[in-house]
Amino acid sequence: MKRVGGILLAFLLIFLAVGCGKSGDEKVIVYLSSEEYRVEYFQKRLKEEFPHYEVVLEYLPTGTHAAKLEAEGLETECDISFELDYGYLGSLEKLFADLSAYDSSPYLAELVPDSGNYLPTLRNGGCIAINREILEQKELPVPDNYRDLLKPEYKGLISMPNPKASGTGYMFLKSLVNAWGEEEALAYFDALTSNILQYTSSGSGPVNALVQGEAAIGLAMTAQTVTEINRGVDLELYFFEEGSPYSLYGMAMIKGKETRPAVKEVFEFFKDSLVIEDKELFFPEKIFKERDFVLENYPVDILYADMSGDSPAEKARLLEKWDH
Repeated sequence: MKRVGGILLAFLLIFLAVGCGKSGDEKVIVYLSSEEYRVEYFQKRLKEEFPHYEVVLEYLPTGTHAAKLEAEGLETECDISFELDYGYLGSLEKLFADLSAYDSSPYLAELVPDSGNYLPTLRNGGCIAINREILEQKELPVPDNYRDLLKPEYKGLISMPNPKASGTGYMFLKSLVNAWGEEEALAYFDALTSNILQYTSSGSGPVNALVQGEAAIGLAMTAQTVTEINRGVDLELYFFEEGSPYSLYGMAMIKGKETRPAVKEVFEFFKDSLVIEDKELFFPEKIFKERDFVLENYPVDILYADMSGDSPAEKARLLEKWDH
């Protein structure tokens, strides 16, 4: 009996060892900075596509996402980075696997990075989102321009993402630096701060504040605003004369992780399926040469702001001057 028990115990230990190894091989960790409703959609689709894998989606605001990857380096547990803006991706590209074997020809040429270490996922445009009900309650007009937001009657009614934590916040800062010059733009945000209810840690914060009735005006994401409108929330969106600021976002695999079949399969499912579905459902702004997407209530013929001159070094330099 002892001998039989010993044999069974040996088989059990072998089974557990193999099982643990298999579980580790089939776990894929994705750091991503997408909004909650999109993360939920991605998670549902990943479970459908990969029931045999454990795909962990770890949400992080873009600034935290980038800082975590920088701190962890190649020892990170992350396998795939999804939806970091190009400024951060460019500064971290030495951490990423070479993706030049993937066909980049479907994308707009200006969206394809020279390094070949990341691929486009979306263009995130910004707007001025309005909760008109709150403005009417306070007998206030809809603002016509950025200067109007400095009026004292809007004090505590404006929400904006913090540029140091959010790519959405940074794109508003950069767009006004390009439109007005750096000194004037920074002085503007110094003045605007007294009217800000909250500098949020994520790009979704302003729209959430409008939906919850905490703010009346948000420097916000167009896609998220439209999503809430299509859900029946009474919001409006506007573009000021400087145009819609925007950020470009992409995805990458951590160097060395691309050799794992599970990581490669999940990455390619994001690239070939989820990015497309995301355009159809949430973020239709153009990233492909020959493919367009139409979404109910989404603005067409958007006039974009001047976002030229952006780079990892420029972003770092401007954020060093942001102290709110």
